[in-house]
Amino acid sequence: MNYIQKGDNRITEIPTVKIRPNKTQPRKIFDEDKLRELARSIEENGVLQPLTVRKVGQSEYEIIAGERRLRASVMAGYSRVPCIIIKCNDRESAMLALLENLQRCDLGIFEEARGISRLIRRYGITQEQAAKKLGKSQSTIANKLRLLNLSYDEQDWIVQAGLTERHARALLRIYDQELRKEALSKIIAQNLNVTQSEKLIDEMLYNPKDEKQKGSQKVVIRDIRIFVNTINKAINTMKLAGINAECRHRDSGDYIEYTVRIPKNRTEKSA
Repeated sequence: MNYIQKGDNRITEIPTVKIRPNKTQPRKIFDEDKLRELARSIEENGVLQPLTVRKVGQSEYEIIAGERRLRASVMAGYSRVPCIIIKCNDRESAMLALLENLQRCDLGIFEEARGISRLIRRYGITQEQAAKKLGKSQSTIANKLRLLNLSYDEQDWIVQAGLTERHARALLRIYDQELRKEALSKIIAQNLNVTQSEKLIDEMLYNPKDEKQKGSQKVVIRDIRIFVNTINKAINTMKLAGINAECRHRDSGDYIEYTVRIPKNRTEKSA
């Protein structure tokens, strides 16, 4: 990937009608008020940061970074915008467009999650590799991808209500979709913050109606973390007893996979 230089100047004025959007752009929603605000700034100060584009035809260019600036410039009445032209193929262009948008802090939580998912699927990279490219931890990437387990309707409600990523992650504790929608409706209707939402979800997950009467009452607990803690305690108990048990776990988003290795010889000697 190289810059195309025109003389000693890397910045070129390009007609806006010759610049097309990038189809891999993860941002699907452009806030009209913020665009108008940016347009007013451009009218006053000009385009301070050039767009990054690549040439895709005789006289056509594709945006790699800067679609908001292009839209705002058109709103401000600009017919030409300053651009930096780089040489790259389709794969590099798509990767750069995704990365540039994913590194912006104002991308919607679900737009970001879908962008990361697209990055992983399209280029066959792992979550660890995606995390490295984006400067995030692997656990952060895994948590963001888990948000896509929410239905499109639920995602839309969350966005429209202005809820946060922490609200969305709290809702993922509820596996039953109907119960989750009920919780989301209450959170929105009552304008609950994250702490209040988590308390509501705790109450909904612990449901006395799910008790089974068999001599004594048994409570059905829907929060999977209780069972995960039980596994961890069992491993710690074995280690305290001198059994060098090993435990590895992997959170795929849809399920948690545990692999436990108990040395057989050590167990027999202890017996």
